[in-house]
Amino acid sequence: MEHRTLGSSGCAVSTYALGTMTFGAETDEAGSHAQLDAFVEAGGTLVDTADVYTAGTSEEIIGRWLAARPAEVRDSVVLATKGRFPMGEGPNDVGLSRRHLQRALDASLRRLGVDEVDEYQVHSWDPLTPLEETLSTLDDAVRAGKVRYVGLSNYTGWQVQKAVAVARELGLSAPVTLQPQYNLLVREVEWEVVPSCLDAGLGLLPWSPLGGGWLTGKYTREERPTGATRLGEDPERGVEAYGRRSVQQRTWDVIDAVRSIADARGVPMSQVALAWLVDRPSVTSVILGARTLEQLQDNLGAAGLHLGAEETAALDAASDPAPADYPYGGPGVQQRSRPVEGGRGPRRR
Repeated sequence: MEHRTLGSSGCAVSTYALGTMTFGAETDEAGSHAQLDAFVEAGGTLVDTADVYTAGTSEEIIGRWLAARPAEVRDSVVLATKGRFPMGEGPNDVGLSRRHLQRALDASLRRLGVDEVDEYQVHSWDPLTPLEETLSTLDDAVRAGKVRYVGLSNYTGWQVQKAVAVARELGLSAPVTLQPQYNLLVREVEWEVVPSCLDAGLGLLPWSPLGGGWLTGKYTREERPTGATRLGEDPERGVEAYGRRSVQQRTWDVIDAVRSIADARGVPMSQVALAWLVDRPSVTSVILGARTLEQLQDNLGAAGLHLGAEETAALDAASDPAPADYPYGGPGVQQRSRPVEGGRGPRRR
């Protein structure tokens, strides 16, 4: 497993992270522990969770796994969690206020069975709480030794810029990473979010790298999802999500391009999609979310896989969202679907 720094920080993490949203929901405790063991054995270090994942159960499962493993395994894990979403029925059981964040962080530490997490991330923007209140609360947690690094999740480009600018202006701990949805079917983040992160030196921790299973090739033009797939097991979600994406010709162009490269290389389609994403500008680590150990092992096969220039160009062309309107494109405007190079992003170790 290769390693990169966590954004512009000095902390090194594996280029693939283990996402744990399935723990306690789609994956039982034994299966979750098996995934954690396999991930660490493959050289993975970054484990990502959140308090809202199965109402805290995901963190509890990870905590019990950590407690049962030897010190060298515990020490190898770079542990990240998140807070912001509702963890109760009260009006202060949600958001990025000082009151909620302090309580949410302490509760996460208890569930995880640790005194400190390596990274604490705000799960999304909170329009009701002053940004200064949120950032100063996170800085207090760093100074108190409860958090080593601060991160963002699901922020837009202007929100990233504002958070970084305010933190630096006030001398507070600035965020080092952003978690966005990013994959071959969702590249719109390249218009403003990725350039914002490059400019500010944030590393990307993309979630949903396989587009909810689409980039594995499991869905076809001819048949709606059924059976043991995320869309197949939830008929209402399946019909809506499949219908929205299946009518776009770009979806099938991307899948065909991924399949062509996978067939030529003799590897699963999922590994090609992951290899494309892991080498995008500003990416620190790609978050793998699996329901089963077999799915995780398949994804971990992408470690060390890098695509050639022609393969990358073919995937870029098939997946280009091609903005047609100002200010991203159109007459007299240089169209740019790929982010600008530069910035102070993650560095290879």
